[in-house]
Amino acid sequence: MSSPDQSDGGSTESVDSFGARGTLEVGGRSYEIFRLSAVEGSQRLPFSLKVLLENLLRTEDGLVTTEAGIRALADWDPTAEPDTEIQYVPGRVVMQDFTGVPCIVDLATMREAVTELGGDAQNVNPLAPAELVIDHSVVADLFGTPDAFERNVELEYQRNEERYKFLRWGQTAFDEFKVVPPGTGIVHQVNIEHLARVVMTRNGQAYPDTLVGTDSHTTMVNGLGVLGWGVGGIEAEAAMLGQPVSMLIPKVVGFQLTGELPPGATATDLVLTITEMLREHGVVGKFVEFYGEGVGAVPLANRATIGNMSPEFGSTCAIFPIDDETLEYLRFTGRDDEQVALVEAYCKEQGLWHDPSHEPDYSETLSLDLSTVVPSIAGPKRPQDRIRLDEAKQSFRQALPDYADGSEGTEGQTDEAVAETFPASDPTSETESREEDRPVHRAPVDPNGRPSNPVPVTLADGTQLELDHGAVTIAAITSCTNTSNPSVMVGAALLARNAVEKGLQRRPWVKTSLAPGSKVVMDYYERSGLLPYLEKLGFNLVGYGCTTCIGNSGPLIEEVSAAVSDNDLAVTAVLSGNRNFEGRINPDVKMNYLASPPLVVAYALAGTMDLDLTTEPLGHDTEGNPVLLEDIWPSPQEIGEVIASALSPEQFTQGYADVFAGDERWTSLPTPEGETFTWDEDSTYVRKPPYFEGMSREPGEVTDIDGARVLLKLGDSVTTDHISPAGSIKEDSPAGQYLKAHGVERKDFNSYGSRRGNHEVMIRGTFANIRLRNLLPTGDGGELPQGGYTADYTQGGEQAYVYDAAQHYAEAGTPLVVLAGKEYGSGSSRDWAAKGTTLLGVRAVVAESYERIHRSNLVGMGVLPLQFPEGQNADSLGLTGTETFAISGVTALNDGDVPDTVHVTATPESGDAIEFDARLRIDTPGEAAYYRNGGILPYVLRKMLG
Repeated sequence: MSSPDQSDGGSTESVDSFGARGTLEVGGRSYEIFRLSAVEGSQRLPFSLKVLLENLLRTEDGLVTTEAGIRALADWDPTAEPDTEIQYVPGRVVMQDFTGVPCIVDLATMREAVTELGGDAQNVNPLAPAELVIDHSVVADLFGTPDAFERNVELEYQRNEERYKFLRWGQTAFDEFKVVPPGTGIVHQVNIEHLARVVMTRNGQAYPDTLVGTDSHTTMVNGLGVLGWGVGGIEAEAAMLGQPVSMLIPKVVGFQLTGELPPGATATDLVLTITEMLREHGVVGKFVEFYGEGVGAVPLANRATIGNMSPEFGSTCAIFPIDDETLEYLRFTGRDDEQVALVEAYCKEQGLWHDPSHEPDYSETLSLDLSTVVPSIAGPKRPQDRIRLDEAKQSFRQALPDYADGSEGTEGQTDEAVAETFPASDPTSETESREEDRPVHRAPVDPNGRPSNPVPVTLADGTQLELDHGAVTIAAITSCTNTSNPSVMVGAALLARNAVEKGLQRRPWVKTSLAPGSKVVMDYYERSGLLPYLEKLGFNLVGYGCTTCIGNSGPLIEEVSAAVSDNDLAVTAVLSGNRNFEGRINPDVKMNYLASPPLVVAYALAGTMDLDLTTEPLGHDTEGNPVLLEDIWPSPQEIGEVIASALSPEQFTQGYADVFAGDERWTSLPTPEGETFTWDEDSTYVRKPPYFEGMSREPGEVTDIDGARVLLKLGDSVTTDHISPAGSIKEDSPAGQYLKAHGVERKDFNSYGSRRGNHEVMIRGTFANIRLRNLLPTGDGGELPQGGYTADYTQGGEQAYVYDAAQHYAEAGTPLVVLAGKEYGSGSSRDWAAKGTTLLGVRAVVAESYERIHRSNLVGMGVLPLQFPEGQNADSLGLTGTETFAISGVTALNDGDVPDTVHVTATPESGDAIEFDARLRIDTPGEAAYYRNGGILPYVLRKMLG
């Protein structure tokens, strides 16, 4: 099987100031390459910067990419703060459907805008391969039955038919754009198993595979030695249209690995350990690169698992170099011999082959002895909060009081709570409205002082049980992070077999699900004969998609959900995913824990977090004897034997042979035709956005901001999920009201994530998260409730929905600002968090610090990202949010300057004005050009028009 979209043709010209152009002969074929050895100093660079250096050599045009820029990269000072801009041209773009639909909506809109301004619609076409995998839309509505998969896919098509028709149009209308249909796999697993080239061949050249993706966990491909990271959809669109990614040469953190994992420790335990270490060290905005003797002992699947978690520790990427293990994985996953030979020859020629004895220059270094890794989980609300498995019970009990008394850990909004909840399979469910109406009270306690509120429950089949705080109500084997890793997936199946043979069963209140990232997983489960054991415990296939990890967990067991809601129980979810923010997994579940697939099965057997799995029994065998986890834990030898006997390259070649074709459901969808899309005015899924309305061929002048009011005052760790939730739409919310006004019944609301192609829904959903805490005071000095509310000072400070207040400010011609704390915009690479912000009329955000992607997205949508002076925040400066704001110094951008700071004056109704200089976080000249044009998309469109 050839890697997708390998093509040859005419050579792309480079100025080639360093004389780097040469040829490489492999297998009787000749490729043009740009030799890194032509640039003095390249040999000392980290692997990741060598890849960037090749990119600059190949794309040097003397204008955007210059000899000076290449030299600056070769002369990189590891200790210096990043201040040198380079223009990186990714080789391809990958997308998932939640972010991909608005990307294609924007491209369709750009075609019309180009035409209206006198250009050619065909100029709006991807110039690099762009591949979209539909993986975010399937919901685990049904579970535990043989037909769960078929029924869930059926529901998926019913909910999303309009979106899927639109994507089919895009696949035919745009060159170089391909769609992997529903029911195939998760984008990042499909990427490493099939789409990734490692070395690309195109236009007669061979060069390193590089990419950007519209999902934070694009970094999973870093495990293959492929440089790529997540960006917002707007940046991805620009990259597709040939616009380079503007970036500063980053710091690179070297992470040395030694030793080997001990028996009983899994890849999940390793990645949770690394996540904790790197988050504590601080790697936001930096590259992380693994090196050392221990690298060779890390299987490729484990490398991919580590790369996948890069967003959780905050780095831009987390990359492994290329070695024999990389080649073995390429062969194992069905890549052909010609491609594998090219990868080896190219990397050895270019100094990209891993040499364990050579340590490149790094900005900082850390090290980990793999033999010290112990079984772990992470939770109850952040992936970096690792807990040793033998301390999990104690940790749970320490955290429980914050959740069992109704506070849910949201004091001051200083946690990383998010709400990415999805609709229940019963579309008339009142789950989301229960969230707001639950009683807040101090939880009763047991004689030991532990919060306890045992509730009797009778299930539909007559089963009687008792639920209490800590009950595991969801146990999900899900997410690309772990389902791409055969060792942990086979380990889970073997543990299930051993448990079934002992007579153990899942607890009846646990919703169990199996959502692998590709069909290959089900193939090797069936070949090994292990699938019946998983199904016996309720781990039936529910879909090939992100499901529980993205929030598509579906409803809890109905009677369990009612008991949890009516009695305000703090129940838990255990999932093999990468994110466990509060509210993300399920609206009924307050505490979420990440764990390896085998531990997910173990917790389904235990049924509670209030249990020490290392010393207390999971249950009792058929003879009444206690069964400990160690009694059923499979050995590494057992796992290895199953992998050797049940997996083969043929499974991958067959599974991906027609990866873009789709099943009968997909192929039977009507496909619109034409180079421009015919918008349906009645559509509530896909609508033409207003980004280019009234746009001229030349940008106007940048202006200062005057007379602005504060729309929201927020605390720390406000995530993109807070800003733009992907989950369920409340009936009485502005988005719900809009849908009802357009004839959509409650049962058909679907989710915010699925309606990202409709700006009207998404504007109304911006800052509408049920866990958002707005700290603005109301007119009478009161506090706002959690959720999408603000104080509307056009109405005397009355409480209002954020959307409604923004409309009032727009009518009054009043610009808006947002005040925020640390790590503003952390979490998913969600471009609607920036799009919705600008469409609400927000001109600037002032925060203590930003996460990388969201700051970039704000600039890309024409919003000023400002930073409080070092050590200061809104409270320390005395800002209540009731002031009127003026921001001056912005007009310097008109002269081509990017000032370090701008001046902010906040004037209260009475008293002295508060003045300070805010750091302007437009970090590169390229970003300044985007801002001057009103955003990256108008900039690209004007560039097309010449």
